[in-house]
Amino acid sequence: MFKDTPTYTHIHACQYPNSGIFGESTLLCWLEKYTFPLESSLYDPSKAKNVYSRCVAATLRHGTTTAAYYATRDAPSTNILAKICLEAGQRAFIGRCNMDSESNPETYRDASSTAAIKDTQKTITEIKRMDPDRTLICPIITPRYAPSCTSTLLAALGTLAHKESLPIQTHISENPDEIALVAKLFPDYDSYAAVYDGHRLLTPRTVLGHGVHLSPAERALIKQKGAKISHCPVSNSCISSGLCPVRQLLDEGIEVGLGTDVSGGYSPSVLAAAREAAIVSRLLSSVQRDSKPSKKPHHITSDLPDNPFSKIPPVPEPSPLHKTNEDHQRTRLTVEECLHLATVGGARCLGLEHKIGAFEVGMEWDAQLVHLSSTSLTEEPSTTTGADHDEDNPATLWGRENWSEKMAKWMFCGDDRNTRSVWVRGRLVHQRD
Repeated sequence: MFKDTPTYTHIHACQYPNSGIFGESTLLCWLEKYTFPLESSLYDPSKAKNVYSRCVAATLRHGTTTAAYYATRDAPSTNILAKICLEAGQRAFIGRCNMDSESNPETYRDASSTAAIKDTQKTITEIKRMDPDRTLICPIITPRYAPSCTSTLLAALGTLAHKESLPIQTHISENPDEIALVAKLFPDYDSYAAVYDGHRLLTPRTVLGHGVHLSPAERALIKQKGAKISHCPVSNSCISSGLCPVRQLLDEGIEVGLGTDVSGGYSPSVLAAAREAAIVSRLLSSVQRDSKPSKKPHHITSDLPDNPFSKIPPVPEPSPLHKTNEDHQRTRLTVEECLHLATVGGARCLGLEHKIGAFEVGMEWDAQLVHLSSTSLTEEPSTTTGADHDEDNPATLWGRENWSEKMAKWMFCGDDRNTRSVWVRGRLVHQRD
């Protein structure tokens, strides 16, 4: 069967070798121990080419035709990623990580805000040279996350994004300690989202990774500004960041796509992210159902270290105990909704809904050919090996499934072995032997 293809809205290509390595760390410690040392090593062009080639090949193998990539702070390394995506035929947004704050390791930071903007401009110019019409690759303004940047740099990046008419990607409210750090570093702002808004970085072309712990006021601001959320359920689970209330975001009119967040996420597969999105929503539903009464308003910042943004009174949210059983059921995302987030949702986040994400007349031919093996309750197991046999195909149909159940089989049981062929803009970019 042909399926519309996944769109990654958040992935760190430079972290691909660390996939599956989390240690016992949460976000900030994990960055220091695993992430920054690996990223800083990719200033070596040969290492960068090796890592990026393998990462792009893996994402295409999993059926992903479009990805929003974070590279490193090194401009030449970032340009290598752009070249690899263009040659492989993958549609990609390529971002050089900007990070001039002293909160970054001394050995892995921009020398100054001026140097950061200069290097970012270099990547923009080079990517424009490679693909003048942005047919496949496009620069994306990338402040790593608020604590990694000074206010001067954030403001300059906001100006650059508007000047060059470019999209923006960054992180928001992934982890309570991170939120506390933002409050400490930016005391003049009411919230994490307000920091970005105050520097002209919260726009309809902004993709905010995670958004696990957003306050009601932040969600309202994000909705008002038209910014999008990249839900990264695998990473949020693996680094113990929390359970993102996706249904709440959708109900409030915020656009949501899926990200793998490699290497916070262990897999380059959006299918893995889609199944984890379903599982996380079910877990969140049960947590809400089983919650005990709380004497204080259900507001995320009230439990954070040092009470960040404490000068702003919390906006109470309904206690989970006040929700009906039907509300708890609605928290769960269906298979169809998770696949929608992986395709149409991702396309909308990246401003590509008129080109990809669905099979509509006039849209570009981004597609994957998916094969599910089939058998019956009475069929004897085959002793023949090969790509068309059950032992080589993780998703097997037993002749009893309706269409929705077939989709569920694929989402929960499938992987890259089910993806036989992948096309981007009509070009065959992957074919499984």
